[in-house]
Amino acid sequence: MKLTVEQLPRHLERGVAPVYLIAGDEPLLVQEAADLIRAAARTSGCQERVVISADGNYDWASLTHASASLSLFSARRLIEVRLPSGKPGQQGAAALVDYVTRPAVDTVLLIVCGKLDSGGRNAKWVQAIAAAGVFLPVWPIEPGQLPQWIHRRMQAAGLNPTPEAAQVLAERIEGNPLAAVQEIEKLRLQYGAGKLDADTVIDAVASSARYDVYKLVDAALAGDALRVIRILDGLRGEGTEAVLVVWALARELRLLAGVAGRPSAGALDQALVTAGVWEKRRPLVKQALARHDMARWRRLLQDVATIDRVVKGAAVGNAWDELLQLALNIAGKPVIHHAALA
Repeated sequence: MKLTVEQLPRHLERGVAPVYLIAGDEPLLVQEAADLIRAAARTSGCQERVVISADGNYDWASLTHASASLSLFSARRLIEVRLPSGKPGQQGAAALVDYVTRPAVDTVLLIVCGKLDSGGRNAKWVQAIAAAGVFLPVWPIEPGQLPQWIHRRMQAAGLNPTPEAAQVLAERIEGNPLAAVQEIEKLRLQYGAGKLDADTVIDAVASSARYDVYKLVDAALAGDALRVIRILDGLRGEGTEAVLVVWALARELRLLAGVAGRPSAGALDQALVTAGVWEKRRPLVKQALARHDMARWRRLLQDVATIDRVVKGAAVGNAWDELLQLALNIAGKPVIHHAALA
């Protein structure tokens, strides 16, 4: 079966499956899901834990031997396979398929790997695990869901935050859930169970936001001018090279200019599929496409070429000011003069 992180606790209350696959690149959520499975395995009698690092040199025959050998310390055990790349290779894939078709009765197998692309999620070994046990893809928390996620975490820690307090914390730690957990613990120790308002959070919490150019692109596509400004501030403050921002915006503008002006929804959908736009991102891209016509997207693509020359010193101008104007134009908002980028 395929579960979400939110569904995992309820599943574990009913018992432990013979095999689990956790896949994702959000370390906190992956770690917490793995901890829940480890705790449930211990409750079910798995007192021994065997950890295997399956790097490129790992002999997958060892997995078969490990599962076949008797435990020295308990009736049941947990075998944990760490697969950072998410690609076990031909031998590993075959070994995993073979294992899950005949899982050891005294063993719980937990596989933890990095994010899987669409091809990886449809791989035979992943599908075999989903059929025999549980496949748990872990996705990053979306910006729109982050305040609610933080509000729940704060309440679980015994805090009593206002919605505005959770929103402020979300803005301060955006892109870094681990920092959110750390800040919530600090707030708990400092303020206890009393009511927590936005001003208190502003005073207590340092900015731990971890931005990247992809979040900037998404904010521009969504038409969120304030978030565009905040992310650009973060990128510049973290020392991100302006050329990387240019690259990200140019790549998106080439896509938008290429698919704009499609005569029908069906033609647009097919163009997005052909361009490799993930299904999850298509509504965001469509939202942006409704904002400008094809001619406007092509002019913005010309603008990014000019900014590229500024960044490389071939034209006069302030690269970060130009990037702000470009991102806000993509968002369909008037240029806002912002001191932090002056």
